[in-house]
Amino acid sequence: MNRSARFLLPVLLTAVLCCPALLAAQESQDTTILTQPRPRVGPPPANATAAELETKADELREEKSYADALDYYRAAQKKQSSAVLLNKMGITELQLARRDEAKKHFEKAIKADRQYSEAYNNLGVIYYIDKKYNKAIKQYRKAIQLREASASFHSNLGTAYFAKKQIDDAMKEYIRAMQIDPEVFERKSQAGIAAKMSSPEDRAHYSYVLAKMYAQSGNFDRALVYLRKAIEDGYKEIDDVYKDQVFAELRKDKRFGELMAAKPVSIPQ
Repeated sequence: MNRSARFLLPVLLTAVLCCPALLAAQESQDTTILTQPRPRVGPPPANATAAELETKADELREEKSYADALDYYRAAQKKQSSAVLLNKMGITELQLARRDEAKKHFEKAIKADRQYSEAYNNLGVIYYIDKKYNKAIKQYRKAIQLREASASFHSNLGTAYFAKKQIDDAMKEYIRAMQIDPEVFERKSQAGIAAKMSSPEDRAHYSYVLAKMYAQSGNFDRALVYLRKAIEDGYKEIDDVYKDQVFAELRKDKRFGELMAAKPVSIPQ
């Protein structure tokens, strides 16, 4: 979940734990906040195993029944403590907008397993949300040291650099994220990451940086998509596109000329 790093509100829900496909929240950093109370389910069965309780908790999280999910994670944790469960509890707390509680669970997960990359990433998300960007960067780097081939970790680190206006460093991490997962920014976009940026100026700048990144990689289709978004959000330095060597090949594309001539304006939502 950063046009600074405010966009990637390490979900942003935009990290995945040891069961990789399980929690988009962990990898990406985007956080879904509970807005409507839901009917409570029954209490965790006393005779259920830790694995059964965890599975039920995962299902409840998918249904956005976060309070119930937390009850089941707690019950599973009492039967069989693990860093994975602590991490999931932290994510659930974050989804309930309880940052302090979430932070404690991520820290406990790290204490339980010093090699658990997702917990470092998620702790970085907490610091990012609190605008403690240096601390966020430190945690993201630790996560990357443990699991370098994570697109979300690199994307989150790039977002934190973006928040500090260290654009070159941000670009480096974004490019690495895209090398690992070419679709990473498309998924973050669909998750509404851009909407989490603090201002139209930030959103415009972020889109311009992505346009530059895609142009550099030769993906002109997506470069034009993000260039359009930058224009729509009123990026003030848009004329740099005529001078920056990264856009040299894109400037030869007929669609580029048409886009710049049209100068589209964003339609208020």
